Amino acid sequence: MTSPLIGVLALQGDVREHLAALTGAGARVTAVRRPEELAEVEGLVIPGGESTTISKLAHAFGLLEPLRARVRSGMPAYGSCAGMIMLADKILDPRSGQETVGGIDMIVRRNAFGRQNESFEAAVAMAGVPGGPVDGVFIRAPWVESTGALAETLAVHRGHPVAVRQDHLLATAFHPELTGDHRVHALFADMVRTAR
Repeated sequence: MTSPLIGVLALQGDVREHLAALTGAGARVTAVRRPEELAEVEGLVIPGGESTTISKLAHAFGLLEPLRARVRSGMPAYGSCAGMIMLADKILDPRSGQETVGGIDMIVRRNAFGRQNESFEAAVAMAGVPGGPVDGVFIRAPWVESTGALAETLAVHRGHPVAVRQDHLLATAFHPELTGDHRVHALFADMVRTAR
């Protein structure tokens, strides 16, 4: 079986780091900036960055509706930090005009763990990821305020869910792509293979 082709939404954020982590996890990778590139991939990563900017650029590049359609039709997607916000059905404190792709029945709070200068790293025990805790890098990170019945919490930090899975969708409040540990990306690559 060939390795899955996984795209990284390359509008803003830590795109190169996700491309490298996915490659390290055994996936074939490509950057996605246009609807025709989105149509070619078997799964998609929405990287960390600034969720309001990603939302506006996705709309400007004609990607927001195609993204929603692909997610609704079962394309696996993984969002880290801002990507978690993009995959949430609801944002508790959205910026004016901010939209999401949706798909995970959860409510998220932007910048919940504090400002840039309050960023931190912490060991996070994450269900579905073997080998002990992952190193969670939290940078202006969101947390999950609440989840619906279909969303499964995979990790909790300071009393709040920070990793959630719903069917073919995965989201983390932290940035595993910044650590050199590819286990979260390997989990997502396995989700893409299973979805085939």
